[in-house]
Amino acid sequence: MISGKTTLVAHIGYPTESFRAPFIYNPWFESRGIDAVVVPMGCKADDYPAFLRALSRLTNLRGALVTMPHKVTTVGLLDEASTAVRISGACNAVLVKPGGRLVGDMFDGTGFTRGLKRKGLQLAGARCLVVGAGGVGSAIVASLAEERVASITLFDSRRATAEALAARVAMHHPSVAVTMGANDPAGYDLVVNATPLGMKAGDPLPFDVARLAPATFVGEVVMKQEITPLLAAARERGCRIQVGTDMLFEMIPAYLEFFGFGTTTPEDLRAVAKVAY
Repeated sequence: MISGKTTLVAHIGYPTESFRAPFIYNPWFESRGIDAVVVPMGCKADDYPAFLRALSRLTNLRGALVTMPHKVTTVGLLDEASTAVRISGACNAVLVKPGGRLVGDMFDGTGFTRGLKRKGLQLAGARCLVVGAGGVGSAIVASLAEERVASITLFDSRRATAEALAARVAMHHPSVAVTMGANDPAGYDLVVNATPLGMKAGDPLPFDVARLAPATFVGEVVMKQEITPLLAAARERGCRIQVGTDMLFEMIPAYLEFFGFGTTTPEDLRAVAKVAY
């Protein structure tokens, strides 16, 4: 039951019809007896800067989950940004501090690396290949650097985008070697598909799976199906894998901690979620 005491978390984006966060967060809040609710709020790009500032004046608002098309715009509206935000150039979580001060973080990459660590992958000192240096790829790279991997090789058809990302990582994590390279997965401890390849039937694989060693861990960001063609092929090679939805369910505990609601596990979230993944 929503009351005058209920804490609000906005879920801001456009359009809102496909938003699934309320079907995960709100059942979990209810299961834990937490008087809070995630509310979808549709806002078009031109209206967003003024809307976020006005929204931050609400006295019962804890913060906002931010999704497309506002993740990049949000960065310029923050009073304080995490290192992950500064490296990725995007923000998907805003905490409203007293006086309306906006503190931002980015949890896409956090969800990805939390999942890897829970599956036993040793990230410190790992050699990584990330295919795709766009929004989600940049967030994953930021989190890998935070975990002190030894090296990150970037591959993206937009070389300038990858080079700019490498420069931002070097600024904040100079001990992590970041280079441009080919999408050849041979010789890496971790290979990540951070491209949309796999969303559509008939998409080519993002790299040559025949070059994968069985010891290589393969991570995916595509969520349309649990076992994408890439993951099926990697599993046949003997590789350990991480499915795309693991990133989502691993990042939600980070969001909850950020907003001050405690924490949980992906298993608990999946158990109460009222949406299929």
